[in-house]
Amino acid sequence: MSSWKLTLPCTRDEAEAIDFEGAELLGIDPAPVLLTSETIPDDPLAWQLEAYFEAKPGKADIAAVRTLVPSAAKAKEVVEQIPDEDWVTLSQQGIAPVHAGRFYVHTSTNRGDVPPGAKSFQIEASRAFGTGTHETTAGCLRTLDAMRARGERVHNLVDIGTGTGLLAFAAMHLWPRAYATASDIDPVSVEVTAENAAINGVPLGVMQGQLALAAAAGLEHPLLIGRAPYDLVIANVLAGPLIELAPSISAVLAEGGTLILAGLLETQAERVAGAYRRHGLRLAGKTPMGDWPTLRLRKRTRYGWERTTRSGPDGQGLAPGFGSW
Repeated sequence: MSSWKLTLPCTRDEAEAIDFEGAELLGIDPAPVLLTSETIPDDPLAWQLEAYFEAKPGKADIAAVRTLVPSAAKAKEVVEQIPDEDWVTLSQQGIAPVHAGRFYVHTSTNRGDVPPGAKSFQIEASRAFGTGTHETTAGCLRTLDAMRARGERVHNLVDIGTGTGLLAFAAMHLWPRAYATASDIDPVSVEVTAENAAINGVPLGVMQGQLALAAAAGLEHPLLIGRAPYDLVIANVLAGPLIELAPSISAVLAEGGTLILAGLLETQAERVAGAYRRHGLRLAGKTPMGDWPTLRLRKRTRYGWERTTRSGPDGQGLAPGFGSW
């Protein structure tokens, strides 16, 4: 028995926006399996979408999949017949493990040899961004590792735009007694994070050493506001959202706290850093990762954190300057 694969070019933004669990909404029965991947490293315009069908896709099927990637409106599709496989597993076989700092990230089908002393995480590909294979995620892992190596302490952390949960897991490993929160605008990513937490033995909950989860646009969620201020904020999204979120992220960062930003190109670094300087942060370091640097910023001590509206985990109060993306 054989299956069929449809391939279309796309951008990174389009790849991240695809709801892999919502393929049935395309009106194709049975729904295809959707996978995305980079075709040229460090190029946000060079990604591809692969759709796997049980039968040869017709013109209507191709047109439906094409709606997911508007940039491919005029691109020629590639349709090929291939042996029947578990396509998610097959796609992950080509994903090499990543060693960043003390962390080693792998899939279930390609564990490789875990280096002595490394902390390994099993993170599967496809449904959410942040598997460790991209420079943005690897740069954050190295930055976190360097913070711990310098002896920095973290008591309350949040990972905004968590994707797979990997960065939150890594931070919790480094500071196991910290309060930890992870959020994403995409509810599917929150589900993926919960699944990955179970796989990697990360406890969920609201106590110290546990990970609290929230689906939220930016920081617009009572849980995120109620647990502020944070002495570590991680945000690996894109330059546009990072700039838009500068007021709200800065508002929940504690005096002297650390902010790790990624998802931006080197050409965007100064603009992103400038957006946070206006809110009392200074650039404390940069981890170069090809064209995708990771920025480390610190909040100046004269810019304290103050809750102007009382709220808690179940409250509705919002600190000033909160937006959404």
